[in-house]
Amino acid sequence: MSKLYAGYASTVITPPMGIGISGYFKDRNAEGVLDDLYARAVALRVGEETIAIIAVDLCYIDKPDFKRVLAQIAADNGLAPDHIFMTCTHTHTSPFVNAARTAEIDNQYPLYFNRRVSDAVRFAIEDLKPGKLGWTIGKAENVAFVRRFRMKDGGCRTNPGIGNPDILHPIGDVDERLNVVRIDREGADTIVIGNFGNHPDTIGGNLISADWPGLSCVALERAIPGVKAIFLNGMQGDVNHINVNAKGGDLNNMFHDFDDVHRGYSHAKHIANVVAGGIMAVYEKVNYIDVDEIRCKQQLISVPANKATEEELKQAYVYKKLHEEGHDDQIPFEGMELTTVVAEALRMVRLSTGPDNFELLLSSIAIGELALIGVPGEPFTGIGRGLKENKSFALVMPCCLTNGDEGYFPMQDAYDEGGYEARSSNYRAGTAEIIVEKGNALLDTL
Repeated sequence: MSKLYAGYASTVITPPMGIGISGYFKDRNAEGVLDDLYARAVALRVGEETIAIIAVDLCYIDKPDFKRVLAQIAADNGLAPDHIFMTCTHTHTSPFVNAARTAEIDNQYPLYFNRRVSDAVRFAIEDLKPGKLGWTIGKAENVAFVRRFRMKDGGCRTNPGIGNPDILHPIGDVDERLNVVRIDREGADTIVIGNFGNHPDTIGGNLISADWPGLSCVALERAIPGVKAIFLNGMQGDVNHINVNAKGGDLNNMFHDFDDVHRGYSHAKHIANVVAGGIMAVYEKVNYIDVDEIRCKQQLISVPANKATEEELKQAYVYKKLHEEGHDDQIPFEGMELTTVVAEALRMVRLSTGPDNFELLLSSIAIGELALIGVPGEPFTGIGRGLKENKSFALVMPCCLTNGDEGYFPMQDAYDEGGYEARSSNYRAGTAEIIVEKGNALLDTL
């Protein structure tokens, strides 16, 4: 017999105008709001164990800022730190929460953000009701696409542009599985948790938006009365919204942006509708299970730093100086290739005085025969596949940007192929495979 109690709440975290927008290697400041940003929280309790699962409509939160907000959530709500599972949806039209990046506009926003997230957890705990949990796996088709390609010159490019005649073939494939959890509660709204991996950089510009993850929650709640939704983004480091073979209506209301990427708000709505529709397609057919225990565990793992040679550093300092002085036009690359060499140069310089190894925090929660596992950055699809194959659980939901942001985690072969993700990553080849190995071992201990 199920012993589960579940609660839900959301709070608005939309920032003031003028605040810096995160997500690009160029300055942007908020000029308007397309849709509000939210912190969505689900509280689960079995016996004496209470956990909080949180999704915030932000691109990322740096480790020190994550520590501060998690400490406040724990203190305000009487939760153990390892019982908090907080993810960023990774929308690229959201603000910085780093006080140093927001001070010139509104240095109160990080404090406001921390309070609003903690409030969401508080309200979710106050909303706890007896619940029955079910799960299933649906599909979100033709909205996520590989973003790394082998080119005719033998190289690898990230986002080479729609219709680029120099594309030979994509490198990798997409995991279109859409994990769905439904919790029916006594005398209260049903809670739906969605989990699917795709990069939310669909809109561009200087207007605040939750992009398709937030819009999918809105679409689902409108479509099914009495439902409250939360979306946990999956392994999205090597996939995004760009179909390089797009034609006809595929490009409706989209514009060609500075980095050779086509973007548009209506396309974010399209992805949201497909994701919400994928959930609705399986909503009535979940497998209900008894939940008589919740277990949580975190683990620090050590991975090697991706340091440059002395010769590489010489060029990196030149590109870094040009970029920081606003002279990107003097760097001999364009579009996404320019973004790639700038990110690579910044990584090389940054790590020249950095440690030889980094510690990464893996976070996991077991809810009966279901498990969530969070990675503190942007993992490639292969990491998600490796974790989903775990035999200890009927369903594993891998989540990106969980309890921290440590950058990209490409698979081993990506380092040989090149491309933005591997060239900008702080970590040496083999790190992704370490995450899969250690992540599965962590799940097995639950």
